[in-house]
Amino acid sequence: MEKNFLGRGKIETPGFEADELKGFSRTIAEIEWLLVILVLLHQTVQGRDEEKAGFIYLGIAIYAAFVIGFRYFNIYREESRWKIAIETWAMIGFITWTLYYSGRLESPLINLYLLTIITCALTLGKLITMLEMALITACYVFLGYSSTGNSLFWLYNGGDFMLQIGPMLLVAYFTTMLSADIHSALNRIKIISETDELTGIYNLRAFNVIAQRTHKQSQRYRHPYAIVMIDSDNLKAINDTYGHDAGNQMLKVAVNCVQQSLRETDVFARYGGDEFIVILPQTKAEGAYEVAERIRKSIAATPIDIQGQQVSTTVSVGVANYPGNGEDYATILNSADNALYASKRAGRNKTSVSEGSD
Repeated sequence: MEKNFLGRGKIETPGFEADELKGFSRTIAEIEWLLVILVLLHQTVQGRDEEKAGFIYLGIAIYAAFVIGFRYFNIYREESRWKIAIETWAMIGFITWTLYYSGRLESPLINLYLLTIITCALTLGKLITMLEMALITACYVFLGYSSTGNSLFWLYNGGDFMLQIGPMLLVAYFTTMLSADIHSALNRIKIISETDELTGIYNLRAFNVIAQRTHKQSQRYRHPYAIVMIDSDNLKAINDTYGHDAGNQMLKVAVNCVQQSLRETDVFARYGGDEFIVILPQTKAEGAYEVAERIRKSIAATPIDIQGQQVSTTVSVGVANYPGNGEDYATILNSADNALYASKRAGRNKTSVSEGSD
């Protein structure tokens, strides 16, 4: 098929885990300062040993400096689960230091460990939570032994130890179970919100997020990318003749043909109705045209079986690319849309490349 070229136009357009981690990070910041406030409040109300109070205030100062430096001066710039893990380790260290100088296992602050356990269980998963529980248990052993100096401490006090550590184990277990259920539900909601119900591919909302990110990366590194828009030529005729179930079958067949023509890095979505859109990262216009033609020919060569009849279907395709068709995503999208309608005007079952594509 020969290429059709046309001029530009304009159309206006509008990470889950990253957002989730940012939300967790804000909550952890509040927990960190809550720890500091609770320890300061304890010292104000019950702190009577002036010698040990100095060590507690020193621990508060060091921990506060860690939080300020680590969080507000961007010592660890990327939000990640490793960052959260480091913060929970620092919490355990601060709590253990405070307990050592405020009564050890007899300290009223002993339950501060629960804040760390809950934080870890909600954000880091079952395995890391169990590892942190092992660390807290080791801190318990240290605090208990240091309070008696008796190497047989756990032989004589094992029951008391289990009474204290047992509730924390239960909190860790049930919180991780609750967290897993919450994450499963959120992932399901995410899939539903980003997926087209009929075809199982991305919907337009999810595609726009990915496309905008791809555009920004391409601008930053000066990499090309291409947009391919695909529209069925005869869905309405199939719906009118054979019914909407046949039309849905046709859409699924088209989706399968497109998917078989794409790389793993390409992103494919339902644009609306019988129209689809593909973004091809690091692809120039010539390469995008080859992909578009492969898609068009594959669909034309794959008839669908409707009520025992082999019904052929075709698509029209439009191609535009960055930076040839503009510096902003909306302009490139509009150029691809205009190219698609040029294919329609040229008789359908054609691929058109927007003028200026390179």
